[in-house]
Amino acid sequence: MNAENRVAIVGVPPLAVIRQLEAEGAEIIDLDMPVSGVSLERASHCLPKVYCAILRTVAANAISLRPRRIFIDIGRGKCDGAAHLATILRYALPDSEVIAVENHDRQPFSAPRCQTAMPLIDKMRAITASVTSSAAHPFFVPCRATAGFWGVPPRDFSLLEPFPDTTHVFGWARCMENKTPDNSELEEFFDPTVPTVFFAQSFCAKSALVRHLAARHPCALAVDSDVATSGSGQAKIQAFLELNGVR
Repeated sequence: MNAENRVAIVGVPPLAVIRQLEAEGAEIIDLDMPVSGVSLERASHCLPKVYCAILRTVAANAISLRPRRIFIDIGRGKCDGAAHLATILRYALPDSEVIAVENHDRQPFSAPRCQTAMPLIDKMRAITASVTSSAAHPFFVPCRATAGFWGVPPRDFSLLEPFPDTTHVFGWARCMENKTPDNSELEEFFDPTVPTVFFAQSFCAKSALVRHLAARHPCALAVDSDVATSGSGQAKIQAFLELNGVR
């Protein structure tokens, strides 16, 4: 693919943007996801080290890959940090066009993977990959939930290893697959009948919502992680699930 045709996205841009890029035949790169060989240290000259690991990943990828255009969602569906990062990248990457957009889409795509039986890591990879395409989701048979994961896709997917295949996904990850990232009603929904882990990246404003919703849930565990998932973090999740009869 010609580098001139490489376009990057941050967050979940409006569906109209994705469709336009597909019509142009653009190669769409998701800067939120870690890229092999790109070190987070590449972000150190423009962002503090004590900062959201996802936004540090975005900055490191942008500085390393230098796409000609970057569409970054700065609306409520992403975060205030994304708006600040857009400003910073305009100075750090003078040869790149940083285009701020806001996703206010309301047409639901449903959440077929969020409720189907599938290893949670594979499920989350499919959800994150879906943001670069406007294609309709295939149909997946829903399963009966035995556990819940509420939150954003973690930077380190190994955090998801302890969960059973029958885990339902809630929170912003569900909004992400639904392509309605600022749908607060959908984001705040959870199932009180299943043990649920509420997750946010360390230093993320969503940590406040994690604490609030976990306190309302009758069987919840609130966790966060930074760049990588610790062994103790995984063990904490594993113990919570096992103590609540989840296999």
